[in-house]
Amino acid sequence: MTYLWLIPVFTLIGVVLNGLLGKKFGDKFVSWVGPGAVGLSFLISCIFLFKLVFDSPTGDSYIQKLFVWIAAGNLVVEAGLILDHLSVVMIMVVTGVGFVIHVYSVGYMHKDPGYARYFTYLNLFIFSMLILVMADSFLLMFVGWEGVGLCSYLLIGFWYEDKKNADAGKKAFIVNRIGDFGFLIGLFFIFIEFASLDFESVFSMASSRQIGDPVIVAITLLLFIGAVGKSAQIPLYVWLPDAMQGPTPVSALIHAATMVTAGVYMIVRCHVLYLLAPLTMSIVAVVGVVTAVYSASIGTVQNDIKRVLAYSTISQIGYMFLAVGVGAFTAGMFHLMTHAFFKGLLFLGAGSVIHSLSGEMDMRFMGGLKKYIPITFWTFLIAVLAITGIPGFSGFFSKDEILWNAFDKGNPILWVIGVFTAGLTAFYMFRLFYLTFLGESRFQSEKELHIHESPKIMTIPLIILGFFSLFGGYIGVSHSLGGENHFKKFMEPVFRNSEIIANSTSNAENSLGLEYLLMIISIIIVLIVLIIVHQIYLKRPDIASTLAKRFSLAYRVLLNKYYIDEIYHTFIVNPFIKISDIFWKIFDVKIVDGAVNGTANVIQSAGDKLRKVQTGYVQEYALSLILGAVIIIGYFIFR
Repeated sequence: MTYLWLIPVFTLIGVVLNGLLGKKFGDKFVSWVGPGAVGLSFLISCIFLFKLVFDSPTGDSYIQKLFVWIAAGNLVVEAGLILDHLSVVMIMVVTGVGFVIHVYSVGYMHKDPGYARYFTYLNLFIFSMLILVMADSFLLMFVGWEGVGLCSYLLIGFWYEDKKNADAGKKAFIVNRIGDFGFLIGLFFIFIEFASLDFESVFSMASSRQIGDPVIVAITLLLFIGAVGKSAQIPLYVWLPDAMQGPTPVSALIHAATMVTAGVYMIVRCHVLYLLAPLTMSIVAVVGVVTAVYSASIGTVQNDIKRVLAYSTISQIGYMFLAVGVGAFTAGMFHLMTHAFFKGLLFLGAGSVIHSLSGEMDMRFMGGLKKYIPITFWTFLIAVLAITGIPGFSGFFSKDEILWNAFDKGNPILWVIGVFTAGLTAFYMFRLFYLTFLGESRFQSEKELHIHESPKIMTIPLIILGFFSLFGGYIGVSHSLGGENHFKKFMEPVFRNSEIIANSTSNAENSLGLEYLLMIISIIIVLIVLIIVHQIYLKRPDIASTLAKRFSLAYRVLLNKYYIDEIYHTFIVNPFIKISDIFWKIFDVKIVDGAVNGTANVIQSAGDKLRKVQTGYVQEYALSLILGAVIIIGYFIFR
């Protein structure tokens, strides 16, 4: 494991080469360096995965200390990387899905004037995410945490000439800083309480604490605030829908493989602390399930294809928080992995649709695209079936695992909300699919002549992600479905000291009939929703407009996203701006600037008066010297 550092370093080399030499050597050079750097990181990651599986049957973790990073008093932090069964899952997702997105970007961003800059930022994004998931300490994790925040700002506002894009990047950056402030305060508490920021030391000392320890509760809540911002949960989710202003491959990278999953990973990494804070766990589960149903309801009426997928991401991340909140950490990570496959495919498929329609993103002006872009159609269909939880597709296995654990370890109410959210998910995803690919064409006639399937460099990534969206879930088929749940067995060493693993299997075996019943109910709901969507958006498209008019108030509220952005602007943003103006005009201008300018004015005034003494006549200077000498001598004589 000596060369563990190679995994992030290759992407950093890509940043340096494209950043310094990209414009000089041209797009072809960038096209090889950008994806190639991530591809090499992925290959190295595969090697370490095999080493971990075959050379470490007991599940030991490997920590490689690189150098002493900070040494100040009692604070000594070594920069180190960790490889265990948890981090390797994240590494494979980040580099694997990230590589596919990089390859897709070569075709999607072709001839863009900022081509080299784009791949520089994209490589930096992967590098930052790898640092986040491979860090062996809270402080180094925070470096990666802030790095992905910076890269999201740069990539969301990539086409910064348009003010709307620049504002979206700024919004993402500011909202994330709110969450990151809570995360940083949590780090201060950890150091004060444990005199260390290393995961191994902190978790070892924390394991001896009592369940419900107020300090642990405070620490986990503060860390969770950071997770809420980074993973776009209520109330800090508002940046993610606007992140759609960036290039579509960026949306895929942020939503599928990197940034929004960081909060889930952080909680799973800190599961030792969270298991000691039942109150925090309950809050995590409630926030997750409320965010899931809330964002899913908004997605049911949105017309922008990427915005529907954005609210879908918020909802799916909510499912993951529900899982980790009830202690089903493995189920949360399993859904994180399958979600990376089908959500990456959905965004790249949406990019292919937008590419074929010359930039059109409004689903009301699509329809009938099946015959024009067949590869995009079939791969997109696989992703839709996966995210809606149709049996046999990857999303079914991970979603069912979460819902069962919500019922078994959490509360039946959580299961009810989760199943209702699954129905909403099926509605907005099948609605998106029908409006985009089926029915009559609604796009402009002149555009029809230019509609074509995307080039192979864009469709091959779709096929790869389609394969994993279909078969990726079979690694975690539960015992109730006749599988061995290899993913759960693989993750067991990470949670060997927790009671979650020990309890989960026995509960599932004792309630097998109940689990089947809940599974069937979930499947039936999805199928009923499919029939409804088929009738509304294919057989009787007039029904949709009729329902919108009949329930106009609810429709407007959902279409305007519950007016949350307006509420935030009215009660938070605008008052903050007014308070800032007051501080600027009084404190900054009158006190700070007044003190600085006043000092300068006093010195200038004194200089103006003293300047009059400097006449330029030698005899006056001589007289001054004589008078000065007389005064000094007189002082010593008569004192």
